[in-house]
Amino acid sequence: MGLFAPWFLAGLAGIALPLYVHLLKRLITTPKQWASLMFFESRTQSSTHHRRLRYYLLLSLRLAFLVLLILAFANPFINRNTATLAANRLVLLVIDNSFSMRAGTRLADAQDGAMRVLATKGAARAQVSAFGSELQLMTPQPIEDQSALRAAVQAIQPGDGHGNFAELARAVRAMAESVRTPIELHLFSDMQRGELAGTFSDMALPANVQLVTHPVINKAQPNWTVESVDVPGQVWGKDAKPVHVQAVIAGYGTPTARRTVSLVVNRKTTATKTVEVPANGRATVDFPALEVPYGFSRCEVRIDAADGFAADDLRRFAVQRSDPQKALLIHNYGDNRSPLYVRAALSAAAESAFALESIAVNEAADRQPSNYAFIILSDVNTVPSILENSLTQYVRSGGSLLIAAGTSAGARLKIPVLGTRIVQTRDYTRVPDRFMTVGSSDSSYPAVAKAGGWPGVKFFYALDVEPGVGQDAARVIVRLGDQTPLLLEKTIGEGRVLLFTSGLDNLTNDFPLEPAFVPFIEQTARYLAGSERQGGARAVDAYFELRHAKEQAQRVEVTDPAGRRPLSLSEAASAQLFRLTEAGYYQFRLASGRQDEVGVNPDPRESNLDVIPEDVLSLWQGKREQTTQEASASGPAAPRKTPQTLWWYVMLLVFVAAVTESALASRYLGTAREE
Repeated sequence: MGLFAPWFLAGLAGIALPLYVHLLKRLITTPKQWASLMFFESRTQSSTHHRRLRYYLLLSLRLAFLVLLILAFANPFINRNTATLAANRLVLLVIDNSFSMRAGTRLADAQDGAMRVLATKGAARAQVSAFGSELQLMTPQPIEDQSALRAAVQAIQPGDGHGNFAELARAVRAMAESVRTPIELHLFSDMQRGELAGTFSDMALPANVQLVTHPVINKAQPNWTVESVDVPGQVWGKDAKPVHVQAVIAGYGTPTARRTVSLVVNRKTTATKTVEVPANGRATVDFPALEVPYGFSRCEVRIDAADGFAADDLRRFAVQRSDPQKALLIHNYGDNRSPLYVRAALSAAAESAFALESIAVNEAADRQPSNYAFIILSDVNTVPSILENSLTQYVRSGGSLLIAAGTSAGARLKIPVLGTRIVQTRDYTRVPDRFMTVGSSDSSYPAVAKAGGWPGVKFFYALDVEPGVGQDAARVIVRLGDQTPLLLEKTIGEGRVLLFTSGLDNLTNDFPLEPAFVPFIEQTARYLAGSERQGGARAVDAYFELRHAKEQAQRVEVTDPAGRRPLSLSEAASAQLFRLTEAGYYQFRLASGRQDEVGVNPDPRESNLDVIPEDVLSLWQGKREQTTQEASASGPAAPRKTPQTLWWYVMLLVFVAAVTESALASRYLGTAREE
């Protein structure tokens, strides 16, 4: 027998209180009539009768109550054989169904092992779980029904997630807090080394959990895989530049070998190459030209099967080919610099994604704004009212507009379309340094993040504008060193307007001559056009953005690799993120109205089939290493002991003692009052 909290025994000093109370009984006498006592000598009469202990049974109950209460806080326990507690334990069967369990017959072997454990569990309750990237309960609660448990084991299907023993330990720790009985955790897995946590403490299990591992394989197996593929997600137009596809072929525990690599587009092999993969190393394969038709194409890079794990011999990705999007740049008459720099930046970075048309402001009246993905208004001194109304309606209907103020807007009181008030002009050629640089910027904004915050750019002229207040205020993204707003964004209706308070030429600044200008124009164009794909390839368990925070009016549709619609009606109307749980191709109709498609692949770490060493497994299970001599000297192994708490039994005795003490105290006190 032992105590979980022996320091509570210090409270035994409190049992002196009932003894002291029982010794405080006073001597009570009845006064009697007597003559004068003036001739009597004063003396002290000794009496020990009232200091004697009385009511021994009541005193014993009070002492027993205190002792039992203190003992309950100390939480006593006894060690009992695990075999005698067979019916008082929870048998938790966890079957690994991560992607690596698809190799050979690993999952089937794990299910067979779970069946054998179920046959020997006796009367104990059991619960079946599948474990991939997270713990999935196949039975909602512990049950004893053998047929239901066996059906739950057979229902486990192979998954595509990456196993993580830290996540398993976290889930078991949470379960152990709600289960008072001992937990016998049986783990059926290939014990892949890649599933170990970063720190061993993350895999720690509670004291009432006994881990029993059932490895379905004992040594690493050689495996080749397509580790990664580098390819753009979009191709623009018929005359676009050739798209290169680069793939990395990796070998784990493999000898030097030659592998045949194929590029597959819409189930047709379009190119094949042979590459020599070094022993336990990597090799890169380059396909110089990817030919895909218009629309979305499902592509793969495959290698020839040469091992027992064929599921990781391919890598999926989706490519979209579409015509370049039309963009319109409206500039001041005689301004040739802005169109030149913007067109050069788009051609250099956007890979023919946009066809830029530039016109003077006096020619813009006959243009239909809805025909363009976005519009740039650059250094325009006067905007005709008919053009301003047309642009305002275009933005409210969901269009995007970039306004570069330049020097011409300084004579106005407000920025056209945006309506932001102009406070004053800033001519930095008159300050000591004759220029101003960026003081602060929002690094989360794409046009700023990819350009590195615009370091070294010199601004000679800018407008100081009022961003506004409240919900109608424009978001300030970049400020100059004197806190003058440089880049602002404001939502108007369903569209957005960007205001650049300087110019797109090399007169108001030297921005077009700096390297940061090209990524700024590229990211701004993609952002305004809404054409930035989230990527043609993703990993299993990654999240895909379905809508922005302000896009709440339109439903989204998701189709998974099996052709199912995984979102409910409420989720389709409100979900902002979607978790990609399976390998294959997902199709999306997003809240913005665009369609997208991505190829989803398992985590490359699942392809390394190396196993956890025995000493690490023994340490995780809490076993002590013992040599053969020590084992033989110790004789037969002692039966396993499991601590069983006696707290509930002690509290029951505390309750009985309290009730009995109350009844006896009432009886004795009642008798004393009668006397």
